[in-house]
Amino acid sequence: MVQNMFRTGFLVRATHTLLTWVITLILFLHNTDLRRCEERGELLLPVLFFLLVMLSVLLYFAVSLMDPGFVLTDTVKGSNEEMESMIPQSSTPRLRRCGYCLLQQQPMRAKHCQTCKRCVRRFDHHCPWMENCVGERNHRWFMVYLLVQLLALLWALHVALSGLSPGVSWDLWFRANGFLLAALGVVGVFSAVVLVLLGSHVYLVSVNCTTWEFMSRHRISYLKNRGDEHSPFDRGPLGNLRDFFCACGAVAWEATYDRSAANHV
Repeated sequence: MVQNMFRTGFLVRATHTLLTWVITLILFLHNTDLRRCEERGELLLPVLFFLLVMLSVLLYFAVSLMDPGFVLTDTVKGSNEEMESMIPQSSTPRLRRCGYCLLQQQPMRAKHCQTCKRCVRRFDHHCPWMENCVGERNHRWFMVYLLVQLLALLWALHVALSGLSPGVSWDLWFRANGFLLAALGVVGVFSAVVLVLLGSHVYLVSVNCTTWEFMSRHRISYLKNRGDEHSPFDRGPLGNLRDFFCACGAVAWEATYDRSAANHV
């Protein structure tokens, strides 16, 4: 894990961490609600805000350094029968081989990441802000991170707005609020991005579809020949969300679901 930190993603992770704590410091040093609470001796809100920011940073590193579900060559050999039993015989796609990893069989819903140079199970996307793939093992934690990050950003947005002070002229106003305005701009942009990401991933999870499958459906062997637009892995919103967020047992993500027969295939 430590070695992974100092690879190509070190600069991105360091930038994320530095930006997070610089903005937090700005919010605490200016005359914001957090600063006024400190001056009154009311430490509950400042401590909660600090802990929320700390939690978002810890989740960022956890997801960034976690194994997203890399395919091991010794785990895919001899699994042809298992994969074929999970999908309808009439629509069994041609078993794929990865020309990059030289895997004899690439599991269904897996994809080779050109950046990570590995195949990832239930590949969703490669996140450049984390320098890691989002896949079978860390997608759930990626969603938790987005939720915590959104809460921290919205709170920071409120705190920054509370610290804006009036000025007798535009020049003096910009001088007095320059750092807060910069923090407000960064937090506002990130809030919008994280909100869109979280909303889109909640939708995709609810239909048991990955970002890669949604964007590249016409090029994926087990999806391009299907007549409908539904994911063959869709068990209904409640079933999909339960399988995704319940960590109490393993989930066969390759198992298809016959919507007309309302049974697993």
